[in-house]
Amino acid sequence: MADVLTQEQIDAMLSNASSGEPIVAESEKPLEIKEYDFRSPKKFTKERIKTLDSIFDNYSRLLSSYLTGLLRLYCKVSLVSVEEQKYFEFNNALPDYVMMGMAELKLKDDEVEDLNLIVQLSNTLTYIMIDRLLGGKGEHLDTGEREFTEIEVSIMENLIRNFLGLMKEPWASYVEIEPELERMETNSRVISSMGHDDTMIIVMLEIMVIETKALITICMPAIGLEGIMQKYTTRQTRTGRKIDVGREKERKVNILDGVTHTALDIKAVLGEVDLDMLDVLRLQQGDIIPLGKSIDSNIILNVGGKKWFDGKMGVFNNKKAVKIENIFGIEL
Repeated sequence: MADVLTQEQIDAMLSNASSGEPIVAESEKPLEIKEYDFRSPKKFTKERIKTLDSIFDNYSRLLSSYLTGLLRLYCKVSLVSVEEQKYFEFNNALPDYVMMGMAELKLKDDEVEDLNLIVQLSNTLTYIMIDRLLGGKGEHLDTGEREFTEIEVSIMENLIRNFLGLMKEPWASYVEIEPELERMETNSRVISSMGHDDTMIIVMLEIMVIETKALITICMPAIGLEGIMQKYTTRQTRTGRKIDVGREKERKVNILDGVTHTALDIKAVLGEVDLDMLDVLRLQQGDIIPLGKSIDSNIILNVGGKKWFDGKMGVFNNKKAVKIENIFGIEL
C-alpha cells in the first residue's frame, strides 16, 4: 500500500510548487558506485568464491573437532572471509616473528600443477596451544616480540602437519590432494617463494578458545588455484558430486570399527504392568505383583532401549542367564 502524505508534506509540496523550486522525493537514494581497480582485476568469480567458502566451512568444522579433542578445551572454528589480496599486503600485516608453515597442496593429477600455500597461525593461538600441550591451562601470556624456540617450532610443526591432513576430506569432492608440509618459517620477512605483487587468495579462520579469539590464515596463489577451480568445479557442476567407491567403502568400515567398541546396556525385561500411584504407595514387603504372563513365556532383551531379542531365563555357571531364541529386525 502506498504511503499516505501528511498535511505538512502536502503544504510543503504546494509551497515549493508555487515558488518554482523543483520537488525532490525524500525516498530517492543516491546510487552506490563501487570502485574497480583495472590494474589488479579480480580473478575469481562469485561462484568460485562460494565454492571455496563451502570447502573451508567444512574444514573449519573438522578443525573444531580436532582442536577440542587435542586441547581438551572447547574450541570453535568459524570461517571469517575468503578474499583476493596482493601478497605484499598480506605479508606487511604480519608481525616480524610469526609461526608459518610452508606447504604444498599435492594433487593426484598430472594435468594440474601442485599448489603452494602458507598456513599462518597468530601468535595468540600459538602460545595458547603450546601452553596447553605442555601442561598449562591454555592461557595466553603476552611475551612481546621474540623469536620462537626450537621446542616451540617442533611442537607447532607437528600440529600444522595435522592441520594440513584435515584438508583432504573437504577437497575430496573436487580433487584428491596429499598436502605436505615442506618447512617451517618464523620470520615473515625472509619468505621468497611468493612474488611481491602476486595475487593471493586469503582464507581467514577465527578460533575461539577460552573466550580468547585467535586467527589461522591460509594463503594460496590465485593463479594456481584458478587452474584447479576451472577444471574441477566445471566437472563438479556437470556431473554432480564425485564419489570414490573405494574411499566410501573405507569410510563405512572405519565407522563400523568405531561402533563395534561402543558400550551398550542390555536389559532383560521379565514383564511390564501398569500400577496407580496409590497402589505403589501401598506396596509392602511380601506383596505379589502379577506380570500377566506365564512362567514359561519368553522374556524380552532390550539393547540401547530397543527390543532386539527374546529368550528363556536360566542358569549358566551358577549365574542367571538368558538363552536367545528369536532375533527381531532392527532399523539402524
